[in-house]
Amino acid sequence: MDLVSVRIITANLDSMVAFYEQVTGVAASRPAPVFAELRFASCTLALGDVSTAALFNNAAEAAANRSAIIEWIVDDVDAEFERLRPIVSQWEQEPTQMPWGNRSILFRDPDGNLVNLFTPVTPEAIQRLSR
Repeated sequence: MDLVSVRIITANLDSMVAFYEQVTGVAASRPAPVFAELRFASCTLALGDVSTAALFNNAAEAAANRSAIIEWIVDDVDAEFERLRPIVSQWEQEPTQMPWGNRSILFRDPDGNLVNLFTPVTPEAIQRLSR
């Protein structure tokens, strides 16, 4: 088994696509007007319009997540914090050293989903997460 994607259902597809393109620097592909994908080496972030929830028995609800965190490893989390200041409107955590060895920032996307960017900084974290 291999994790292939994480999908967010949204009522604001175009603004969510633009937000994640700005955050990640990756251009989204749009195989359908109601669906977008941002592809990374490790996984794909999929974004589906709220109308696509019907294809999943309406089990997903837009802008209702309060538990999952979408995470990316970055080379310099402090530089990313400075770069993203004008883009992000809701910060939950400025650069902070975590007990497991990562330096991390936490913010919300336009639908309120949590996004974490982090850089491993301790020798143990660097070894564990080396790319």
